Amino acid sequence: MCLLLAALVIQGCSKGDVSADAPTGKKGKGRGGDGGPVPVVVVKVAQKSVPIEAIAVGNVEAYSTINVVPQVGGQLNEVYFNEGDYIAKGAKLFMIDPRQLEAMVAQAEANLARDTALQQQAQANLARDTANQKYARDQADRYAKLFEQGIVSKDQGEQLGTNADALTQLVLADKASIESAKAQILADQANISNIKLQLAYTTIYSPIDGRTGNLTVKSGNIVTPNTSILTTITQVEPIYVTFSVPEARLADIRRYMAQGTLQVRARGQDGTDVEQGQLTFVDNNVDTTTGTIRLKGTFQNTDRKLWPGEYVNVNVRMSMQQNALVLPNQAVQTGQDGTYVYVVKDDRTVEMRPVKTGLRVDQDMVIDQGVQSGETVVTEGQLRLAPGSRVQFGGAGGPGGLGAGDGRRGEGKGGDGKSGDGKSGFQGKGKGRPQT
Repeated sequence: MCLLLAALVIQGCSKGDVSADAPTGKKGKGRGGDGGPVPVVVVKVAQKSVPIEAIAVGNVEAYSTINVVPQVGGQLNEVYFNEGDYIAKGAKLFMIDPRQLEAMVAQAEANLARDTALQQQAQANLARDTANQKYARDQADRYAKLFEQGIVSKDQGEQLGTNADALTQLVLADKASIESAKAQILADQANISNIKLQLAYTTIYSPIDGRTGNLTVKSGNIVTPNTSILTTITQVEPIYVTFSVPEARLADIRRYMAQGTLQVRARGQDGTDVEQGQLTFVDNNVDTTTGTIRLKGTFQNTDRKLWPGEYVNVNVRMSMQQNALVLPNQAVQTGQDGTYVYVVKDDRTVEMRPVKTGLRVDQDMVIDQGVQSGETVVTEGQLRLAPGSRVQFGGAGGPGGLGAGDGRRGEGKGGDGKSGDGKSGFQGKGKGRPQT
């Protein structure tokens, strides 16, 4: 009797389960099948002109960087700027104590005056000895004629000739003294010029326009020539942005550079302040470790928005592609056979169509092959689709109100719950009914 009662209870439960599932037993539970239209978000294939660009992350580099190093030693007396000031080329920066060099200049000038006087004395001696030598030579010649006539002795003639020869050598010595004095004067003048040059180095001027950095030596300290770095000046007008692009883009860049100057845009990491520049440098070799080529853009940076050392997003605009077919990035899916999209046909069924993609422009993708302008393509909800699936269009905010319903009538934007199967319904959270 107990066994009979248990069999009747089990049979009753089985019939109850069948009746509960009867409304949905013939409908599919996924991928569109017979389970009703799949809610999706779609977009029309647009046709517009898009820029052909190379995108990279770049590093801002100062146009020129100068380390200010003293060329003479001594006490640092004056600093004529504040750290971080923008200064012009030729602006006075530092003053090193000049008194020792000024004394050396005075001493060298005194030596020059002395040697000049010695030269004048040698010239006077030359004039005197030249006159004496001429007189002695004339006298020796007269006595030689008198000796031939037997009027004077031979000893007297030889004595006068010897005296004339000695005076001749003295004249030569005077000329040598004059040349020595001239050489000494030239040495004095060179010494004075060198000391004055060293004296000029005691005042340090800016060699470029730029911005000063940290002051490493304060006023009153002793600086060492060619060793102490007093400060660093960076030139930021103009300024460089250095970046690298894949070597596959090198051919395009070279081709478009041959047609004219390429424009470079730099944007800060926060997405603001776009700066315009020009591509001015392409490296002479490809980095074999990364497969990239190094480029450099020059920016005038008159408003000083670009800062040395910072990272920026860089776009190199090479050309414009006219009448390009464009879809949102999320419309393009990747499978085992490559990229594809779901195209909605006139009967509200979808077709999986392979496509060939081109450039990525912001949030859009250029489609080189596979779709036509004006065709409707699914952008959200592709995971529930299969070729031939029927779809219904949801709102712009989501994929047709896809939800986790329980088979009851819903209020969602993407469905009314009638097509649910009790396990994976289409109940949304919004209001209204979808278009069918």
